[in-house]
Formats: sequence, structure tokens, C-alpha cells
Amino acid sequence: MKGYWVAFVNINDKAKYQDYLALAPAALQKYGAKLLSRGEDITIIEGFNTPPDRAVVFEFESYDKALECYHSPEYQEAKKHRSDCASANILIMNGLK
Repeated sequence: MKGYWVAFVNINDKAKYQDYLALAPAALQKYGAKLLSRGEDITIIEGFNTPPDRAVVFEFESYDKALECYHSPEYQEAKKHRSDCASANILIMNGLK
């Protein structure tokens, strides 16, 4: 069963965020992430007071692989660079059978 990683990101410092973007793709690629959607043109239908700056959806071969990627040393190193310049709400979920 596929696993999905959904992230809603608000960027406070676009220049510093580039440091995160320099590291995160390699970690995601190592764990087989397939980018399904990334966008900044977001329409809120329900639940958010304001739209996030960016929403991203990745597909992994499994839920466990998505979790493994998030908790990997490679992604955690990238996350250190994101933490001081952006806030993120991230969820990992199972796909349908």
C-alpha cells in the first residue's frame, strides 16, 4: 500500500529556505519519493484561517518508507535548515488498498 506525505509550509525567510531546498530533495529521492503536487496557488475551502505559502504531496512505495524518510538522518539534517526560516504542518498517511 502506498504512503503519502502531505506538507503545508509557511516560509518566513525565502533566502534561508534555499538551504533547506538544497538538502531535502536528495533525502526524498533516496527514499523513493515521487512528487505528485507542489503549489503556491492555493484556494482554501475549509479549515485554514489563511492559506499556507506552499502545499506539497509526495507518494512513497509504502507508509513505512514515508516515515523512514522523515525520520532519516538525511531529512532531519535538511529539517534543521527549515526550522529557522519556515513552519510546516506535515502528515503521513496510508493510501487506499
